[in-house]
Parts: sequence; structure tokens; C-alpha cells
Amino acid sequence: MSSHREAPAIAKDPVADSTDLYAFVSPDAPGSVTLIANYIPLEGPDGGPNFFEFGDDVLYAIYVDNDGDAKPDVTYRFRFTTKVSNPNTFLYNTGPISSLDSPNWNRPQFYTVTRSTSRAETVIGDNLACPPCNVGPRSTPQYASLAQSAVQKLSDSHGKVFAGQRQEGFYVDLGSIFDLGALRPFQNLHLIPMAAVAGVNGTKHLSVHSIALQVPISDLTRDGTSTFSGAGDPRAAIGVWTAAYRRKALIRDEGDDVQSGPWVQVSRLGNPLFNEVIVPMSKKDQWNSVPPSADGDFLQYVQHPELARLLPVLYPGVFPNLAAASGSRDDLVAILLTGIPSGIIAGFQNFTGATTADMLRLNMAIAPSSHPSILGLVGGDAAGFPNGRRVADDVVAIELRAIAGVTYPLVNPAFTPDGAAGVIYDVEDPATNTPPVSYLGSFPYLNHPESGYEVPA
Repeated sequence: MSSHREAPAIAKDPVADSTDLYAFVSPDAPGSVTLIANYIPLEGPDGGPNFFEFGDDVLYAIYVDNDGDAKPDVTYRFRFTTKVSNPNTFLYNTGPISSLDSPNWNRPQFYTVTRSTSRAETVIGDNLACPPCNVGPRSTPQYASLAQSAVQKLSDSHGKVFAGQRQEGFYVDLGSIFDLGALRPFQNLHLIPMAAVAGVNGTKHLSVHSIALQVPISDLTRDGTSTFSGAGDPRAAIGVWTAAYRRKALIRDEGDDVQSGPWVQVSRLGNPLFNEVIVPMSKKDQWNSVPPSADGDFLQYVQHPELARLLPVLYPGVFPNLAAASGSRDDLVAILLTGIPSGIIAGFQNFTGATTADMLRLNMAIAPSSHPSILGLVGGDAAGFPNGRRVADDVVAIELRAIAGVTYPLVNPAFTPDGAAGVIYDVEDPATNTPPVSYLGSFPYLNHPESGYEVPA
């Protein structure tokens, strides 16, 4: 749901569908930032015989804006190439895959990483190997070590990279929330009530394909610095987004397809749930095709979000203050489109400038929290979403609460949030501060995918 199948056109093109984006100061690698872009939504681990992989015909990119104009200042591009070792078998592997260069792996995938700035374009990784999917105990018997061997250094001290299958780290009750906005723990209060029950993680046991970078902070700043005067230093705030492209023309010819023409953007992602929940159905494909610098065209949907109008209707009597509010939601504009300026929250800002653009904004001067809250900034943890996004942040609960009015007093002190606004959630009660997913303690942080053989029925 973060951006899984969020628009009609991209729902038909999963290898180019950007599902989640993460950006955070690396907790175990001081002086670096981790950027993760996920693609291919809702992968079942038992996906054979043609297991999931990146698209050789897709250009993937991660962008960083460090001067506030919503245009890329640092770009990382990724191109993939798939090889077939044995054209005479239908098998993904013909024996155990014990290494990335195992002759038993019939369909290995490799990739190139290019870094671009206004000054130069440099290949910083070439012919890098992806790990295989986690097929099962016979095919990938030592999967954790096999996957870890796919973490590789980039040239010229530009950090490290990983590209391959990962366990889905985003959690959401997909089955309930799209059933007329039902939240199982509170559905007894719904317009069409049912007994309240525990939430269900709809992405449990599923996988995605991740492109993960861990790069020096100095590679991302406008002046190459890695030190700041404090959280208020404007050089510390960056905007991040990911996008995928396909060639403009495709000619199909008896299995030998030909693609040509310029690259055309077919998917993008900054903040979680933006196109999913904020942008109306008729505009979703358009949103996926334009850059963040064009997001002024979508400003009205942030200022007056549909979900803020729906919550009082779907939960009668639960959100009376929200129902009575009619002003522009400038709190959401700051959170999603400009960053939060100094002076709104004591000691915090991630403001990139007045240009309205959907980018994941990160203040790199704010150190990782020693006691992180999955509610991020809403939970008093300035190192979490919407200051970037960490893999465990409960972005559904955070954004539900923000849209319900918890953050509205930041710009409208006269508004009093409804009591329910500060407690609603969909899967796991954030008060436990325990996400329903396990993660790795180091890069690439998202856990190993579950085995296809062992996936529950």
C-alpha cells in the first residue's frame, strides 16, 4: 500500500512499480546515509519457475535534491542484465546455489550503478551480482550468507550497494483498510460496524526487490560537507525520490522485442502513500509521469485531502472536530511538500524550500535515535518519519493520525484534535513500539526474504 499497485497503469507493470522508499542516517555507520528503493510489489516467495527479478528493460533511479528546487542534484541510475546459463532447461537452478557465480544458477542477474552530478557522470559499480531469490533449503541452503555476499563496495569511496530480493518491511492491513476504510481494532465504530479485532499484516511473508545504497553524507550535500552547525543548518536537509523509466517505443516481433526512443517515466515515489491516498484516481497515472517539480498541480489534494473528509463519515461521531475543520491543511503541505520549517517544532526542521514537491525529506544533521519510536516525529523521535523514513517506521499509523488532525495544531493552534486521532492504527498498536516485522541490524537493513519452500499455506 505504501505505493503498491497505487495507480491503474503501473499496477499492470510490477517490475517498474516503486513500492517503498527509505532514507535515514545509518545507525551503524556514522557519516553515511542509507537510501533504499523497493520495486515489484507483493512477491510471493514461492514464485517459481520464473522467480522475480528486476527488469532488464527498465531504468531505475534514485534522486537527491540538495538545493530545494525539486530537481536532481545527485542521481544514481541502475541498469540490469540477466544471463541464461543453460538455455535447454526450464529450471531456475539445476542444483544448490552456493555462491553468486555458481554454475547451478541458470538465471543470474547483474547490474551497473552510475552516479551523476552537474559536474560529472561516473560508473561507480559495474557487473555487480544480485543474489538469487530464496528458493528453498535444497536450492539456496545458506541463503543469509549468500545474500550478504551481494553487498558490494562502490568505487572511489562512494559507499556500498545491494540489489536483490528482500523481505517486505512495510506493514499494513491491506484487506481491511481498502474495505471502506475499515481499521479492524476500531471497526466497531465504523459506519458498517463489526466486532473489533486485532489488525492483520497483509504483507506478511511477502517480498520485494530492493535497491539499497549506503553513501557518505558528503556525497549528498551541495558543498561536499559532512558536518553541520546543527539541525537548523539548511545544508543538512535533502529531498529524495525514486523513479522508473521505460523506452518510449516498443515493437513486438515474435518474442524478439525491440525498444527504442527516449526514456519515459512510468513510476515515482517520495513520501509513502502520497499517490495511493492523496491523489485522486483520475490523476494517478499523470502523477506517476511527471517530476516532483510539477507537484504544484496536486497541491489542492494535500490542502484538502479526501481521507480527512471520509474519516468523520466512516466513523460517525468519532471525529467531530475534524468534520468541522474546513481550512487548508498546511500541516500536511509542510510534512509532504516543503518540509517542516524551523520554529514549528523545537529543535527540528527538514525544510528544503518553498517549492512544493513530493520528496522524502531528511535532515542529515539529526543523529539516529538511541531509543527509536516507530511513530517517528509524531512519537517524539526526530530521527524518524517524516524526517526521512526508517525501515521500521509505522508510516500508516503516522499518516492516519496526521490526516486525522494530530499535526494540524502545529499551524492552527485553535484546532483541537479528536481523541481518536491520537490512537488510531491498523496493524500493531504503536504503543508497544514493536513492529510486526523483523529487520537486520546493519545494511541493507531489510531482512532476508522467506524461503519459497517454507512459506505458510
